[in-house]
Amino acid sequence: MGLENITKKIPLNNDWQFTKNYSDELLDRDCNLELETVRIPHTVVETPFNYFDESVYQMLSGYRKVFSAKKEWKDRRVSLNFAGAGHRASVYLNGKLIGENNCGYTAFSYDITDYLDYEKDNILVVKLDSRESLNIPPFGYVIDYMTYGGIYREVYLEVTDKLFIEDVYLKPEIVGEIEFLTEALKQQEKFKASKAKARLGFETVIKNSSKTNDVSFLHSTILRYEIFDGERLLNKKDMSLLETLDGAFLMDAKKEGASLKESLELDNINVWDVTNPKLYKVRVSLLDKDYVRDFKEYKIGFKKAEFRDTGFYLNGRKLRIRGLNRHQSYPYVGYAMPDSMQRLDAKILRKELGVNTVRTSHYPQSKAFIEQCDELGLLVFTEIPGWQHIGDEDWKAQAVENVRNMVLQYRNYTSIILWGVRINESVDDDELYTKTNKLARELDSTRATAGVRYLKKSSFLEDVYTYNDFLHDGTNDGVDAKKKVTSDMSKAYMISEFNGHMFPTKSYDCEEHRLDHALRHAKVLNDFYKNEDIAGAIGWCMFDYNTHKDFGSGDRICYHGVLDMFRNPKMAAYVYASVQGVNPVLEISSSFDIGEHPAGMRGNTYIFTNCDSVKMYKNDIFIKEYTHKDSEYKNLKNGPILVDDYIGDAFITGENLSKKQSDSLKKCFNYVARFGMNHMPKEIYLEGIKLITIYHLNYAKLYELYQKYVGNWGGESTKFRFDGYKNGELVISRTKSTATKLHLELDVSSTELVDDETYDVAEIRVMVKDENGNQAVFFNDNLPITIKGEGLEIIGPESVKILGGMGGTYLKTTGIKGKTEVTINMPYGWDKDSKTVEFSIS
Repeated sequence: MGLENITKKIPLNNDWQFTKNYSDELLDRDCNLELETVRIPHTVVETPFNYFDESVYQMLSGYRKVFSAKKEWKDRRVSLNFAGAGHRASVYLNGKLIGENNCGYTAFSYDITDYLDYEKDNILVVKLDSRESLNIPPFGYVIDYMTYGGIYREVYLEVTDKLFIEDVYLKPEIVGEIEFLTEALKQQEKFKASKAKARLGFETVIKNSSKTNDVSFLHSTILRYEIFDGERLLNKKDMSLLETLDGAFLMDAKKEGASLKESLELDNINVWDVTNPKLYKVRVSLLDKDYVRDFKEYKIGFKKAEFRDTGFYLNGRKLRIRGLNRHQSYPYVGYAMPDSMQRLDAKILRKELGVNTVRTSHYPQSKAFIEQCDELGLLVFTEIPGWQHIGDEDWKAQAVENVRNMVLQYRNYTSIILWGVRINESVDDDELYTKTNKLARELDSTRATAGVRYLKKSSFLEDVYTYNDFLHDGTNDGVDAKKKVTSDMSKAYMISEFNGHMFPTKSYDCEEHRLDHALRHAKVLNDFYKNEDIAGAIGWCMFDYNTHKDFGSGDRICYHGVLDMFRNPKMAAYVYASVQGVNPVLEISSSFDIGEHPAGMRGNTYIFTNCDSVKMYKNDIFIKEYTHKDSEYKNLKNGPILVDDYIGDAFITGENLSKKQSDSLKKCFNYVARFGMNHMPKEIYLEGIKLITIYHLNYAKLYELYQKYVGNWGGESTKFRFDGYKNGELVISRTKSTATKLHLELDVSSTELVDDETYDVAEIRVMVKDENGNQAVFFNDNLPITIKGEGLEIIGPESVKILGGMGGTYLKTTGIKGKTEVTINMPYGWDKDSKTVEFSIS
């Protein structure tokens, strides 16, 4: 006979009722208030794209949910679980207050067994305070991000036996030497290991919520530990509760819980790494004869992560941390997005931008996001909520409690390498931060602590000195040396933010501004890599986000991202994407339209690529082949490459000039094309004299040649083509020429949506491009959306907001299965285009 599982997780996300004005009438069984029916995740208000302030979501709102309790639950334990609600949640069941939670960024739960009514409907009410006047982190002063409100993460019931597993702390450990396939691979990011010996430690807390003193069930109850590779059992161990616990101790577990320690030894384990994120399934079960009283399942990886004074070491070899900061916000709905969108952000960071680390600024984020980081090999630095301000003693006590909740709730995720236990950019407070560091280390002995600061040489209680380095202004060094920043050179040092507010950049800014933004990121990364004793550099930030009046560009948006708010790439994104080697990248910084530049001077043009080489053609005539040896960013893998030749051998083949004449003329013309004739450096001025006096080229001839080969005024449009090669094969190509036709390109996150525990969401990233696939940077408009079918509805306005030739929209399922068509139209001008996507909803 198979084991019967009595542990059940019951989603509680549909058919909630909501009001923006909380009233105690919500507690009444016969509530007659006019309420809106909503689904969780939910935001208290949908916001405009920009030009709104925090007053729109600051309110005391009310949520109400009616549900029934099954009779078979009577002899079991039922808990109510919230994954996240912003920001103070007072939870009532059948008119009684069962608890109050004071953190908008971590999960919370309540044992509701004694509050349930099995004869009639149960009335669940949440009074939700999303006002920023609350005396809890991150509130108390200015904050550089909107904090939103709502039950924005999922809600569920969990039904277990009275004897249940309260918590499991997994401690994976590599106990033998890691056998690398080759010594060369040990030095690369493309880590591959053969087998290693490992140990998985368990610290399990068991509780007994039964009111009886009968502990006879101990005779037949065992605690089983199992680890699987897929479905293949690698090892297991059973512990008899009768032999492990005496009855008196177990009955005391009603209050404290019985803590049990055990471990499993493992051979031939594949090591988890950023390029080899191998995960194993772990199951911890309470078994009694023919049924499962309770069980917990996890996915865990085995890694060795160390911060040393010389940097960060993963599995024994030095790994340079290269990452971006991420907020958890989205256009229109703030924090309220389901798991599919959380996972998508992790995929964009790892697969599109190619970073190996993310900092969850400035609060713990969705477990779905962290799970995806585990699966992709994306390292995580997570931290407690806060932004500069430290409040009174009650406020500080909540900050300490936030450390407890963060570590307990996230410590079984393999990708996490750092606990942020200091309020972001706060001043020193040794008393507070002694407590937060001590607590984090007690709850998790396997990870280092850190505290993000803007202060040099400040009080240093953590394991890693993390500092926001905004030194670079476009003209100077990219980063400060470690010795100029940290107060303890014997410990690790990492840059937790750079760039950001130093150079806000919109998708529709002029070409030179967007290029400057990209090169600033390249410069900081390049100089970070040059400083071997800096463990990592995490840029600010992944994407643009809504913010308070004290920040942003006046429209309540911080344009600090390398992506726009819909996760479309700005030019700076290609600096990061070029480092990864999976997807071919080739982007050219210029449109080659001289009217985009002051005085018609072309300025500098850069190639962003991860190709081995790029061949440049002008009107299909070969000009030059570029490789990364040509990049000035010598320390950055696949750094930007300056285009320094627009002529090639044209003077030799087309004008019969000698090589010396051609080289001299090219040097002059390439300079003038980029920077004009004013303020020419001495070496270019002397080359010009040489052309006239030695090579006998008069001014008229020089002007004729310039117009023919560089200026091209009044002639046919010049076409530049760049072909990218990997391993000798053409893998990607980009053409730059005058645009004559525009079209739409859509990047759809998924066309197969599942409306199950809650609604699902698809993101459509929309690009307006010319016939050569180049972004129409100055196309700014709203494109209408039409829907055929009932399975989807639009989040936000019924149009796509296009800024800088790119934008997006989100579609959510309505609970109706079937096929739904969504069409985006560009219905006017000299380009009429539409794109239709068919979605399948199950």
